[in-house]
Amino acid sequence: MARLGRQEPAGLDAGPPADPVGAAREIVLRQLTTRARSRAELRAALDARGVPPEVSEEVLERFSEVSLVDDEAFARAWAESRQRGGRSSRVIRQELRTKGVDADTIADTMADLDADADYLAAQAFAEKRVNSMRALDPAVRRRRLTGALARRGFSSGVVGRVLRQVLDEAGATDAD
Repeated sequence: MARLGRQEPAGLDAGPPADPVGAAREIVLRQLTTRARSRAELRAALDARGVPPEVSEEVLERFSEVSLVDDEAFARAWAESRQRGGRSSRVIRQELRTKGVDADTIADTMADLDADADYLAAQAFAEKRVNSMRALDPAVRRRRLTGALARRGFSSGVVGRVLRQVLDEAGATDAD
Protein backbone atom coordinates (compact mmCIF):
# COMPACT_ATOMS: atom_id res chain seq x y z
CA MET A 1 0.00 0.00 0.00
CA ALA A 2 1.45 3.36 -0.99
CA ARG A 3 1.89 5.99 1.70
CA LEU A 4 0.33 9.35 1.12
CA GLY A 5 2.21 12.48 1.89
CA ARG A 6 5.22 14.43 0.81
CA GLN A 7 8.18 12.54 -0.57
CA GLU A 8 11.67 13.93 -0.70
CA PRO A 9 13.32 14.05 -4.12
CA ALA A 10 15.81 11.27 -4.74
CA GLY A 11 19.46 12.06 -4.20
CA LEU A 12 18.98 14.55 -1.36
CA ASP A 13 20.42 13.69 2.03
CA ALA A 14 19.41 15.23 5.31
CA GLY A 15 22.82 16.81 5.90
CA PRO A 16 23.54 19.84 8.05
CA PRO A 17 21.41 22.93 7.39
CA ALA A 18 22.79 25.52 5.00
CA ASP A 19 22.73 28.16 7.73
CA PRO A 20 23.54 26.65 11.16
CA VAL A 21 23.29 30.06 12.86
CA GLY A 22 19.80 30.59 11.43
CA ALA A 23 18.74 27.10 12.48
CA ALA A 24 20.11 27.66 16.00
CA ARG A 25 18.36 31.03 16.21
CA GLU A 26 15.09 29.34 15.20
CA ILE A 27 15.50 26.63 17.86
CA VAL A 28 16.14 29.22 20.59
CA LEU A 29 13.19 31.37 19.52
CA ARG A 30 10.90 28.33 19.52
CA GLN A 31 12.08 27.40 23.01
CA LEU A 32 11.54 30.94 24.31
CA THR A 33 8.05 31.08 22.82
CA THR A 34 6.66 28.59 25.32
CA ARG A 35 8.33 30.06 28.44
CA ALA A 36 11.46 31.82 29.63
CA ARG A 37 14.45 29.51 29.85
CA SER A 38 17.90 29.57 31.37
CA ARG A 39 20.99 29.67 29.22
CA ALA A 40 21.81 26.07 30.21
CA GLU A 41 18.36 24.85 29.13
CA LEU A 42 18.76 26.55 25.75
CA ARG A 43 22.27 25.15 25.32
CA ALA A 44 20.92 21.65 26.05
CA ALA A 45 18.16 22.12 23.45
CA LEU A 46 20.74 23.22 20.87
CA ASP A 47 23.02 20.29 21.73
CA ALA A 48 20.11 17.88 21.39
CA ARG A 49 19.48 19.19 17.88
CA GLY A 50 23.14 18.76 16.88
CA VAL A 51 24.09 22.42 16.70
CA PRO A 52 27.89 22.87 16.89
CA PRO A 53 29.06 24.34 20.23
CA GLU A 54 30.64 27.43 18.66
CA VAL A 55 27.38 28.25 16.84
CA SER A 56 25.40 27.67 20.05
CA GLU A 57 27.64 30.05 21.96
CA GLU A 58 27.43 32.70 19.22
CA VAL A 59 23.62 32.58 19.13
CA LEU A 60 23.24 32.51 22.93
CA GLU A 61 25.63 35.44 23.25
CA ARG A 62 23.60 37.47 20.75
CA PHE A 63 20.35 36.63 22.54
CA SER A 64 22.00 37.73 25.82
CA GLU A 65 23.04 41.04 24.28
CA VAL A 66 19.42 41.81 23.36
CA SER A 67 18.22 40.58 26.80
CA LEU A 68 16.20 37.63 25.54
CA VAL A 69 18.42 35.26 27.50
CA ASP A 70 19.15 36.51 31.02
CA ASP A 71 19.70 33.99 33.80
CA GLU A 72 19.29 36.61 36.52
CA ALA A 73 15.91 37.77 35.22
CA PHE A 74 14.88 34.15 34.61
CA ALA A 75 15.82 33.14 38.17
CA ARG A 76 14.02 36.12 39.68
CA ALA A 77 10.83 35.48 37.69
CA TRP A 78 10.95 31.73 38.36
CA ALA A 79 11.46 32.22 42.11
CA GLU A 80 8.67 34.79 42.42
CA SER A 81 6.29 32.61 40.43
CA ARG A 82 7.07 29.47 42.40
CA GLN A 83 6.85 31.37 45.66
CA ARG A 84 3.36 32.62 44.73
CA GLY A 85 2.55 28.98 43.96
CA GLY A 86 3.36 28.00 47.53
CA ARG A 87 6.85 26.54 47.10
CA SER A 88 9.49 26.85 49.79
CA SER A 89 12.78 28.61 49.19
CA ARG A 90 14.58 25.25 49.49
CA VAL A 91 12.50 23.77 46.66
CA ILE A 92 12.95 26.91 44.54
CA ARG A 93 16.75 26.71 44.99
CA GLN A 94 16.73 23.08 43.86
CA GLU A 95 14.57 23.87 40.82
CA LEU A 96 16.91 26.68 39.78
CA ARG A 97 19.92 24.34 40.13
CA THR A 98 18.09 21.82 37.94
CA LYS A 99 17.47 24.54 35.36
CA GLY A 100 21.22 25.18 35.18
CA VAL A 101 21.35 28.54 36.95
CA ASP A 102 24.72 29.12 38.62
CA ALA A 103 25.06 29.18 42.42
CA ASP A 104 25.89 32.91 42.68
CA THR A 105 22.79 33.89 40.71
CA ILE A 106 20.65 31.59 42.87
CA ALA A 107 22.08 33.09 46.06
CA ASP A 108 21.46 36.65 44.83
CA THR A 109 17.92 35.79 43.74
CA MET A 110 17.02 34.10 47.01
CA ALA A 111 18.50 36.98 49.03
CA ASP A 112 16.21 39.39 47.18
CA LEU A 113 13.09 37.46 48.16
CA ASP A 114 11.07 38.48 51.19
CA ALA A 115 12.54 37.14 54.45
CA ASP A 116 9.13 35.91 55.61
CA ALA A 117 8.31 34.51 52.18
CA ASP A 118 8.41 30.86 53.26
CA TYR A 119 6.07 31.51 56.15
CA LEU A 120 3.64 33.52 54.01
CA ALA A 121 3.66 30.93 51.22
CA ALA A 122 3.10 28.09 53.69
CA GLN A 123 0.33 30.02 55.40
CA ALA A 124 -1.49 30.78 52.12
CA PHE A 125 -1.22 27.14 51.05
CA ALA A 126 -2.44 25.82 54.41
CA GLU A 127 -5.37 28.25 54.51
CA LYS A 128 -6.54 27.02 51.11
CA ARG A 129 -6.11 23.39 52.10
CA VAL A 130 -7.74 23.58 55.53
CA ASN A 131 -11.08 24.64 54.04
CA SER A 132 -11.38 21.34 52.20
CA MET A 133 -10.62 19.43 55.40
CA ARG A 134 -13.30 20.84 57.67
CA ALA A 135 -15.17 17.51 57.93
CA LEU A 136 -12.07 15.61 59.05
CA ASP A 137 -11.05 14.76 62.58
CA PRO A 138 -8.61 17.43 63.92
CA ALA A 139 -5.77 14.90 64.24
CA VAL A 140 -6.23 13.77 60.64
CA ARG A 141 -6.41 17.39 59.47
CA ARG A 142 -3.15 18.20 61.29
CA ARG A 143 -1.38 15.12 59.91
CA ARG A 144 -2.48 15.81 56.33
CA LEU A 145 -1.54 19.48 56.46
CA THR A 146 1.83 18.62 57.98
CA GLY A 147 2.55 16.15 55.18
CA ALA A 148 1.41 18.53 52.45
CA LEU A 149 3.59 21.36 53.77
CA ALA A 150 6.59 19.07 54.23
CA ARG A 151 6.27 17.78 50.66
CA ARG A 152 6.41 21.37 49.47
CA GLY A 153 9.77 21.73 51.23
CA PHE A 154 8.89 23.92 54.20
CA SER A 155 11.04 23.57 57.32
CA SER A 156 9.61 22.03 60.47
CA GLY A 157 9.71 25.42 62.22
CA VAL A 158 7.62 27.05 59.51
CA VAL A 159 5.24 24.08 59.42
CA GLY A 160 4.73 24.26 63.19
CA ARG A 161 4.04 28.01 63.16
CA VAL A 162 1.62 27.72 60.26
CA LEU A 163 -0.23 24.76 61.74
CA ARG A 164 -0.72 26.52 65.07
CA GLN A 165 -2.11 29.61 63.39
CA VAL A 166 -4.22 28.00 60.66
CA LEU A 167 -5.65 25.20 62.78
CA ASP A 168 -6.43 27.60 65.65
CA GLU A 169 -8.32 29.85 63.20
CA ALA A 170 -10.08 26.85 61.65
CA GLY A 171 -11.04 25.60 65.12
CA ALA A 172 -12.44 29.00 66.09
CA THR A 173 -14.41 29.16 62.83
CA ASP A 174 -15.75 25.61 63.34
CA ALA A 175 -16.91 26.54 66.86
CA ASP A 176 -18.93 29.52 65.53
